[in-house]
Amino acid sequence: MKKYLFIYKSEIMSSLQYIENNLLNFLGYFMHIFIFFNLWDYIYSNPEELINGYSKCQMIWYIVITEVIWVVVGGRKLCRLISDDVKSGNISYNMNKPYSYVGYRLFSHLGEGTIKFFIFIVLGGMVGYLFLGEIPNLNIIQLVIVVISLILAITIQTLCSILIGLLSFIIEDSNPLHWVYGKAVLILGTIFPIEFFPTAVQKIAKLSPIYVVSYGPAKLFVDFEIKTALNILVAQIIYLFVVYKLCMLMYNKGVKRINVNGG
Repeated sequence: MKKYLFIYKSEIMSSLQYIENNLLNFLGYFMHIFIFFNLWDYIYSNPEELINGYSKCQMIWYIVITEVIWVVVGGRKLCRLISDDVKSGNISYNMNKPYSYVGYRLFSHLGEGTIKFFIFIVLGGMVGYLFLGEIPNLNIIQLVIVVISLILAITIQTLCSILIGLLSFIIEDSNPLHWVYGKAVLILGTIFPIEFFPTAVQKIAKLSPIYVVSYGPAKLFVDFEIKTALNILVAQIIYLFVVYKLCMLMYNKGVKRINVNGG
């Protein structure tokens, strides 16, 4: 575990050299929030009105949190990197390293996103408060649970991108598949909460990664309930274990295929 923590710390130190880039990227994030703020401000004729169980304040804060997760993970870049490693054969250079390729990519990407996470969560919170003049009423324990859920969501989303990237062992290019996955998460859990969709779609979404990588943490932040929190955390832990095992299974099968074909 120490080697992975070293990789994680190294990426954090490296990303500290590029804080200016993260601040510039925040401008794009700000534009998204500004657009959706005006959209929902127009839709909600009365700020206290509820649409599918969400007030205007809850809706804006929901988007603030989900957009932070979306931007911090940057799964498309990670998937393309892994896919290129597989297609070019560069992944073979990692086979004899004293660490797992999956673990390396996971902790490297998390380290790269840590500074970005703190910048976006602080500045995003300031923007949300600037637009709304209020924040969800959470006590310390509830806030800690939300933060834990956020960390789990980012980790699972990173693993999902790794898994899709590793599918390049089977298909020629997994990037289009990640595009489809990304758009599903963006529409069904990032821009809109699950409750905004038909019942049949809601049932499917709650069984999919969308429930744990986007909807869950944001739902807890805007409408915290202990029962919901327990359901989301349990689902996240299960998904974390399952997706990690699938990543290792896919990687090991890919390594065997390379060895059989002569490396």
